[in-house]
Amino acid sequence: MSEAATTSPVLLERHAGWTEIVLNRPERRNAIDNALAHALAATIDSVNADDSTRAVLLRGADGAFCSGLDLKALQVEPDGMEKFAQVWERVHLSLLQSEKAWIVALERHAVNGGAALALAGDLMVCGAGAFLQIGEIRLGMAAPRNAAWLALRHSEAVAARLCLLGDRVPATDLLRLGVATEVTDDTQVLDRARDLAATIAAFPAGGVTAIKRGMRAASTRMALPQWLGACRDTHD
Repeated sequence: MSEAATTSPVLLERHAGWTEIVLNRPERRNAIDNALAHALAATIDSVNADDSTRAVLLRGADGAFCSGLDLKALQVEPDGMEKFAQVWERVHLSLLQSEKAWIVALERHAVNGGAALALAGDLMVCGAGAFLQIGEIRLGMAAPRNAAWLALRHSEAVAARLCLLGDRVPATDLLRLGVATEVTDDTQVLDRARDLAATIAAFPAGGVTAIKRGMRAASTRMALPQWLGACRDTHD
């Protein structure tokens, strides 16, 4: 069955030592609504609890990563935005707490909330024609999860380039800034990301866990929920 024909908003496929997670709302360019957010939170928790998984590949269905939040869908639901904020916090906290290696396959675009998911990856494989956009500044909004991941992994100068202009940052610039791990042909993104996941999956599980734990402790220097809170807009 094709991804587009599968109704679940998040798909999960397990391999030897690694797992593939697919954001599956291709008709909305994998935009995030409450159903997808809840499914993603549950899937991440499941993967984090699986001792046999060393690496996780995160991608979007039908050759696009994620177009951001589906604001129309969220605003239609009673208290939709409030409910979403709670589960979205859970998603990012679970990603912060994860001791797996996360590989992001960035095809076509990662926008706003989708950009935050892309920035959560330890390794990012970009298609040559792909871009990342943190456009909240154009709406007069903060970008707390993007800020949290950028502060964790990159300099303030890199965060300023991505957040203060609000434009589309192409794959070549993402690589130059150190945000992307590598750039490949658009048709080869998934194959390359799967190769990286399989490579890490072949390493001893204890080593992957120890390295991720050490990296995260050195970077945050505070309790993980406090890290998200420090980067969150006080009006969020």
